Amino acid sequence: MHNGTINRKYKDSLFRMIFSEKKELLSLYNAINGSDYSNPELLEVNTIEDVLYMGMKNDISFLIEDCLSLYEAQSTWNPNMPLRGFFYFSQLYQGYVAKRELDIYGEGKVPLPLPKYVVFFNGTKEIGERMEVRLSDSFPKREGEVPAVECIATYLNVNCGYNQQILSQCRKLRDYSILIDRIRKELSSGKALREAVDAAVQDCIDHGVLDEFLRRHRAEVTEMILTGYDYEIHKANEKKLAYQEGGIRTMIRIYRRQNMPESEILAEVMKEFSLDQDEARRYMDD
Repeated sequence: MHNGTINRKYKDSLFRMIFSEKKELLSLYNAINGSDYSNPELLEVNTIEDVLYMGMKNDISFLIEDCLSLYEAQSTWNPNMPLRGFFYFSQLYQGYVAKRELDIYGEGKVPLPLPKYVVFFNGTKEIGERMEVRLSDSFPKREGEVPAVECIATYLNVNCGYNQQILSQCRKLRDYSILIDRIRKELSSGKALREAVDAAVQDCIDHGVLDEFLRRHRAEVTEMILTGYDYEIHKANEKKLAYQEGGIRTMIRIYRRQNMPESEILAEVMKEFSLDQDEARRYMDD
């Protein structure tokens, strides 16, 4: 078990922080697309915050010429990334249309940028170097019927040993991969999570891996990793807790839509999920 409390409301991510500068983000885009753009100001970053009511937050989204790219980093396998991407893109395109005052009710077709959705995967599940996961995989299969909507998440495995050409062309992505790999190795040696993160960060600094970035932001990086890291030995407990939390919040939303008194909702949550009053009230106040 790791030592230290996990803050589930922590809002940022290490990936997002590393690629927050347009110069580094452009380098990543070039490595993935085989392009050679040199002017970072071509990028229009439009990363969104919470999506709808779900409290989800994308890592990075941006426009460059006629392409709208959405980048997400994932350390655990999630087959629902296309659905999340669908929600994100809906918000991004709404913002795109509104900002440019485009008329979607006129007779002319509104031109839109080409969507590209990339998930940078550094988890332990074996997925090969690259794979596509489609939103339509979640729909019922009916002969002769084509889904009205689609969203394709392209997974790129950025663990050490995979996609070497991309990693060699974007040093920050390569260094990010090395940092995560070294944390795993420190954990596998028996260290607690905080100790493993500290050792891995120091080793990276000593060997010129994200060294300048880690020296400037060591405390923030450590907190981000302790917050978001989901190593295999914690997976079962983390999933159980996530399912419970999702169920609690869904129940509260449904009862509130039915105008049930708050005191009755509180009682139902306590009963259904075996929570004491303080625990149940925490979800009511979120």
